[in-house]
Amino acid sequence: MKIIKLWSLAALYACLLILTPGSSLTAEKTYTNSLGMEFTLIPAGSFTMGADKKFEDATDDEMPQHRVIISQPFYLGAYEVTQAQWTAVMGNNPSKFKILSNPVEMVSWNDVQAFIQWLNAKEGHNRYRLPTEAEWEYAARAGTTGAYSFGGDKDSLGRYAWYRDNSGEKTHSVGQKQPNALGLYDMHGNVWEWVQDWYGRNYSSSSVTDPKGPSSGTLRVARGGSWSDSARYCRAAYRSHDSPDGRGDDVGFRLALSPE
Repeated sequence: MKIIKLWSLAALYACLLILTPGSSLTAEKTYTNSLGMEFTLIPAGSFTMGADKKFEDATDDEMPQHRVIISQPFYLGAYEVTQAQWTAVMGNNPSKFKILSNPVEMVSWNDVQAFIQWLNAKEGHNRYRLPTEAEWEYAARAGTTGAYSFGGDKDSLGRYAWYRDNSGEKTHSVGQKQPNALGLYDMHGNVWEWVQDWYGRNYSSSSVTDPKGPSSGTLRVARGGSWSDSARYCRAAYRSHDSPDGRGDDVGFRLALSPE
């Protein structure tokens, strides 16, 4: 199934603190939960969300570019959720490409909400969630402004992503390609990633803080492209969408975790 900036100086400073050995934030840089899921701390900051039509083969719903402020740090999974992790929580493996180290797929947005509910209950809090669309793009860009997290050259995509030109028409084990500057793997390609937001057709040109998308809708957003897609669909700004009940062998997710 096919699913149809810049950082502020404060954010850059926070990122330097996180990445500097011996700093007071080093211990908080990563978090590993009871399932062995690894999370990376994403600092607060701001960025330019959306695509520039002059430099990208962008669709109308990726525009206009606008300033977004992410006011609070959050954790994001360093990897897409694997089949092994899904099976440990849900007791089944719905995936087409059944390799436990590969990302889970054939899961709907609603299925993911059930996974999150169970995991929150297991660990005794309510901090696991899907990232918002803005949080996802902010983390995917990792301080860059090009079409991809590494710049604008699609010929380099194969170093960072499993996509149509190199995937062999299947998913692959998570974390095999190069990560972005924040240490996040497979933000381009492998599987589409559900995010929290309802799909809205257009962005506002105004600067916004912690946007959460429309308050209601019929479609949920997915980001990042997949093993079955060309480079165009793996761009950081590209937006896909499907019914909350929709499933596909190219659709999975990664979790966000709100700090305590």
